[in-house]
Amino acid sequence: MSAARHEGRISRPETRLARRGFTDPVTALRLLGGPPLAGLAADSVLLDALAATADPDLALLGLSRLAEALGPEERRRLLDTLTTAKPLRDRLLGVLGTSEALGDHLARHPGEWHALVTFEVRDMHPGPEDFLRALRDGIRARGTADPADALRLGYRRCLLAIAARDVTGSTDLPQTAAELADLAGATLRAALEIAADEDPAAARACRLAVIGMGKCGGRELNYVSDVDVIFVAEPAGEAEEGDALKAATRLASRMMRLCSDTTREGTIWPVDANLRPEGRNGPLVRTLASHLAYYQRWAKTWEFQALLKARPVAGDAQLGQDYLDAVTPLVWKAAERENFVADVQQMRRRVIDAIPSGEVDRELKLGPGGLRDVEFSVQLLQLVHGRTDATLRSGNTLQALADLSAGGYVGRTDAASLDDAYRFLRTLEHRIQLYRLRRTHLLPRDHADLRRLGRSLAERHGWDSRTDPVAELDRSWRRHAMEVRRLHEKLFYRPLLDAVARLAPGEAGLSPQAARARLEALGYADPAAALRHLTALASGVSRKAAIQRTLLPVMLGWFADSADPDAGLLNFRRVSDALGATPWYLRLLRDEGATAEHLARVLSAGRLAPDLLLRAPEAVAMLGDADGLLPRGRAALQAEVLAAAGRAGSVTGGVAAARSVRRRELFRTAAADVLGRLADDPAAAVDVAGEALTDLNAATLEGALRAACDGFQAQTGEPLPTRIAVIAMGRFGGHELGYGSDADVLFVHEPLAGADEAAAARAARTVCNELRTQLAAPSTEPPLLVDADLRPEGRQGPLVRTLASYAAYYRRWSHPWEFQALLRAEPIAGDAELGERFRELIDPLRYPELGVDDTDLREIRRIKARVEAERLPRGADPTTHAKIGRGGLADVEWTVQLLQLQYGHRVADLRTTRTRAALAVARDTGLIEPEDAEVLDAAWVLATRVRNAVMLVRGRPGDSFPGDVRELGGVARYLGYGDRHAGEMVDDYRRTTRRARAVVERIFYG
Repeated sequence: MSAARHEGRISRPETRLARRGFTDPVTALRLLGGPPLAGLAADSVLLDALAATADPDLALLGLSRLAEALGPEERRRLLDTLTTAKPLRDRLLGVLGTSEALGDHLARHPGEWHALVTFEVRDMHPGPEDFLRALRDGIRARGTADPADALRLGYRRCLLAIAARDVTGSTDLPQTAAELADLAGATLRAALEIAADEDPAAARACRLAVIGMGKCGGRELNYVSDVDVIFVAEPAGEAEEGDALKAATRLASRMMRLCSDTTREGTIWPVDANLRPEGRNGPLVRTLASHLAYYQRWAKTWEFQALLKARPVAGDAQLGQDYLDAVTPLVWKAAERENFVADVQQMRRRVIDAIPSGEVDRELKLGPGGLRDVEFSVQLLQLVHGRTDATLRSGNTLQALADLSAGGYVGRTDAASLDDAYRFLRTLEHRIQLYRLRRTHLLPRDHADLRRLGRSLAERHGWDSRTDPVAELDRSWRRHAMEVRRLHEKLFYRPLLDAVARLAPGEAGLSPQAARARLEALGYADPAAALRHLTALASGVSRKAAIQRTLLPVMLGWFADSADPDAGLLNFRRVSDALGATPWYLRLLRDEGATAEHLARVLSAGRLAPDLLLRAPEAVAMLGDADGLLPRGRAALQAEVLAAAGRAGSVTGGVAAARSVRRRELFRTAAADVLGRLADDPAAAVDVAGEALTDLNAATLEGALRAACDGFQAQTGEPLPTRIAVIAMGRFGGHELGYGSDADVLFVHEPLAGADEAAAARAARTVCNELRTQLAAPSTEPPLLVDADLRPEGRQGPLVRTLASYAAYYRRWSHPWEFQALLRAEPIAGDAELGERFRELIDPLRYPELGVDDTDLREIRRIKARVEAERLPRGADPTTHAKIGRGGLADVEWTVQLLQLQYGHRVADLRTTRTRAALAVARDTGLIEPEDAEVLDAAWVLATRVRNAVMLVRGRPGDSFPGDVRELGGVARYLGYGDRHAGEMVDDYRRTTRRARAVVERIFYG
């Protein structure tokens, strides 16, 4: 029958279903038209949601089976929620369209659909304790019923939520794999608890620890995989060792059966203990001493490689940690074994040779260019270089790859390619397993299966929706496999560090004895490790080694004049490894003395600046330029970012270009701050840093917005039907950003004349979502997290609204705190005219003509008191918490903002988004006593400096002084105290903020 005649025989509704991606529109129309889904055929929202799934036919069938299994009232609740709540709709249909097995589970246990609603409301990524609590609750709820079935039901419930977050893009691959590993660990713990309850005598006789191995240990588990474990036990109480081992064996065996046996609710996964000493021929459980004796005398190379991923997951936590502490040193000596590299290479070849010939071209895991190639490459490099570089010892493949790249052991481009390929292959493996929840690593042959897989990956990987998903899947898989194979051979079989000088040992210009004595005298905590770095840098007869021998004696002194000289030397070695082959690097350090000193101070001042530098070491050059550390203005930054994004030719490339500029400029500002080049006065330096970081994020947002708009036009073939403005909020709007700040924003759009408003809204939402996703996407560049939670209705509200929609909301529904938040609102990117109109809209709201009435004043004070009571992290010291603590940032800012709300209408100069500027105006106009203003200003500046110092020193945000002595010393040095005067620094902070709190009590709380 011709296509035209076939088209003519299909009714119009069926034609529309076919165009939406249904492969069996006749059956689909029957399901939509009859019970239990009667009447949904006309629901375009539901049909669009079904069409967006990996397999619309499968999703619809699963929905029909679920609805049919529910009672009338519960079915009505499901369908009502489904049609009105997009998060549930996306999650439920996403799961049903991807996994036949989870569709079967929901049909057997229809009430489980509520798990998707619960997790959406909590908006969380659960950890091991959350999963364990859910499993325990499920077991208790079933009372005396079979605990194995209860365990399986609880596991499936948790798995359903993980899959829902995965298929809707709420989690990326590393998060999903970590959640699956955490769920596995919680399941093992619950199973062990059941076994202990059934055999209390055994539980009393022994301490048993379960060590997760493989992907479970590395927190990178698949949906369906053997869970590899090792058992270690010790006697408890007065039990004899033999009796304890027998008891532990009973518990371990029962735990394994609880997870592995098939019951009415199926199985969970096999628990595999074959990685233990002597494999399946050895005892299931050993003591710690027995494990150590085996590994010290008999273990093979592959067994140490397997121990890379060892992690305690269940049972006695202290024993598990003791096991890890005992075996870890042995792992990092494995590379010293004779024929180590050859053994690992030969093992990989044996794996490939064992694959059946008919499956080699479909094997995702073990085949050439598969997952195992990436894992073996990474693990070999870890075992070789992790001996001296502890940052390379992660059990997680992607984290280890990132660490290898950051350390200069793998080129950034190669690491990014491997990372991208590994994520693609693992995601494809996940989707294959998720369909029927079966353990497989083979790419299917059936066209329908391939179509479902292609559609499930299309959006995440940015494939053109107009292309054939099967063809695109095949192209992408082959491209990634070829790239993996190429890089695997480059890293695995060729010389491991062909881009880094490997200098001969024993030829150091500095004698080992003299170097060790000098290092100890200079205060290096680990002179042996420092000496190894010196040997690597200065040994050999090359010109590079000669220059290093000239530089190092004086640089060691500069490193020593810091809180962490060891980190400074290690960072210098990393930079030198990365740039050692360039002709200008060492010459610059040798010929420009200031450059070498600046580099030494930057590398030893903390983690942030060195981490930024190590991502692009060529930025060392700016340290030698007299004006190289001066922050650039917004105009220059924006021009560069827009030009770079425009040249990229794609959304991803454009945003990546913007992020690259941002990373370089972050280093410029951080280095200038560490070196004291921003301003002579600390308070002025805070203002300069905040302005520079604000300009940088504004330029980055401008470039990302331009790239997202251009990408929309390139994808749709039509110009964007609306104008978009980005409004900065919070510290972003106040030009007071710190190094660890998110970018708080609002998005506003206005359809172009004649444009369809609904289409314009969709386009604006698409662009803004793309902007946020691309700026936060995993990358070698630091992410810029764009937080839009201050928008009307928070996370539940639309991401982007029209100006009229904002006006309607603020007129009818807004709360006093929202007007207070608008005090920091400032147009920052996008359409300037639209941004100014937004400012005109909110000015009467944030500067009310009659000030703040008593009702609103009480509400503002109530909210502030609630923030103090509930938002302070558990265990945090309120006297040293820079953000919410006594006399900290929140105290000062809320006080200043209350003055702005009360008097901003009649005091024009109060209408500023900057805290210090508003405080100065309040002082000059008599709204606050000069002494009080000085106290508040000093506290605000000090709290801001503390937060910036913590980020610069630790490399991650923090609101309290660090507990680590060296990190605390680094903060003290940044604040001008010296690392041996950290106690004085903390006392001064408490004194300053205590005085500020007294002012706040009088002015804010009255």
